[in-house]
Amino acid sequence: MNYFTFYQIPESFLPDEKAIQAKYYGYSREYHPDFYTLEPQEKQQEILEKSTLNTNAYRTLSNFDKRMQYILEQHGLLEEGGANDLPQDFLMEVMDLNELLMDLEMEYNSTTFKIISDQTMEIEGHIKAEIWPVLEAYETFPPEKQEEALKQIKNYYLKERYLLRIKESLNKFASSSDR
Repeated sequence: MNYFTFYQIPESFLPDEKAIQAKYYGYSREYHPDFYTLEPQEKQQEILEKSTLNTNAYRTLSNFDKRMQYILEQHGLLEEGGANDLPQDFLMEVMDLNELLMDLEMEYNSTTFKIISDQTMEIEGHIKAEIWPVLEAYETFPPEKQEEALKQIKNYYLKERYLLRIKESLNKFASSSDR
């Protein structure tokens, strides 16, 4: 079952997080397996499945990145082997940052580290500023406009994955050296 349907809330990239939490706690009480120990095995299994669904829904919908990934997957936009085309200018920027990272691996330089870090944060800030109005309005869009918005959000999501890998590399440098 779709997590948004289960929680009876509209599909949204920026849902009411208090509503999600309230649904989670309400269903946690309603579907707690300990309250059904004297029920038939089928009923116990049904409650266990609903309890698991509740936990999985909460973990997904209460986390911005997991929620975004979930919505995109629900719309078939993150399928393996699918077209994950990103703009060439973005790929060139990331390639430049990756080349700087390789230089950093060869010989650590605090200036290069700072350049990579600053440029990564700048790119991330720019792409977030571009997508935020789309995320905010998504829920109110008519279906045809939601479809176009999902493509933009997928593009943002994939860019964020690239930037995350760069940030993870930077974190390894920061944690593995006392430079």
